[in-house]
Amino acid sequence: MSMDPIELKRALGAGLLSFPVTPFGQDGLFNRKAYEKHVGWLAGFDASVLFAAGGTGEFFSLEPSEIPEIIEAAKASAGNTPIVSGCGYGTRIAVSIAKSAEKAGADGILLLPHYLMDASQEGLYQHIKTVCQSVGIGVMVYNRDNSILTAETLARLCDVCPNLVGFKDGSGDIGTVRKITAVMGDRLTYLGGMPTAELFADAYLGAGVTTYSSAVFNFVPALAQQFYKSLRAGDTAATNKILIDFFYPFMDIRNRQKGYAVSAIKAGVRLMGFDTGPVRAPLTDLTAEEVKMLEALCEPYRNADSAAQAAE
Repeated sequence: MSMDPIELKRALGAGLLSFPVTPFGQDGLFNRKAYEKHVGWLAGFDASVLFAAGGTGEFFSLEPSEIPEIIEAAKASAGNTPIVSGCGYGTRIAVSIAKSAEKAGADGILLLPHYLMDASQEGLYQHIKTVCQSVGIGVMVYNRDNSILTAETLARLCDVCPNLVGFKDGSGDIGTVRKITAVMGDRLTYLGGMPTAELFADAYLGAGVTTYSSAVFNFVPALAQQFYKSLRAGDTAATNKILIDFFYPFMDIRNRQKGYAVSAIKAGVRLMGFDTGPVRAPLTDLTAEEVKMLEALCEPYRNADSAAQAAE
């Protein structure tokens, strides 16, 4: 049974969030067994919510018909951790995905930007309202790229969509984010959604965004949790050390090619012993040299993650 939207809202704000990668087999199809093994491992590191078939899960390369099985697999292996499904494209397709995700047991949906074209605020309002009203589960909107909501439009949506419970920002426009958190208050839970969100976590925390989705949680979950807890505790010395030791070098690898914000995560999961398969086109995998760079960066954290898992 899916979680009530208000319960999901509380869960979203209760701790660190993450987006599991989607593994593919040699035939190019979804590898359910590998996915369940990885999600089951992640569930031992206390993520508050996991987002299946999301951005890091290559939502943009999935067929809509593949999403329900991915949601079912996540629900089967994540224990009590709530599962939110990716959703997107034009309104009709998004409604279809949202309904199928709800039927598959998703506790909520993250509505990613619609496809290709810019839209007016009225167009975004109608699009999001239609998707929200097509399901009973909680919905989060993702402010990014060609889908940037103003505080006024978001307030209108909250008035007519009681199941709209979250706002995720990937625009980096702190001024707009701060206005939204000031205007909307505790009506929504606010999520940081920049690629490698830890690099921006301090700035977003100052803007009233108390949590974020960590992509690196996929392969160094203990480190991701350590950073999050230090951030919330105001331990700047600890967060600075982790940024310098891990996140800035990781950013250097990630920035070597477009699309590596996903490809580098999948490579990291592979280095931890999980069968992820390759990324789907149009993304490309890391080169052998880049994999070696990532392996050297991750080596100090292998034992920490194994020990943390064993202690659960």
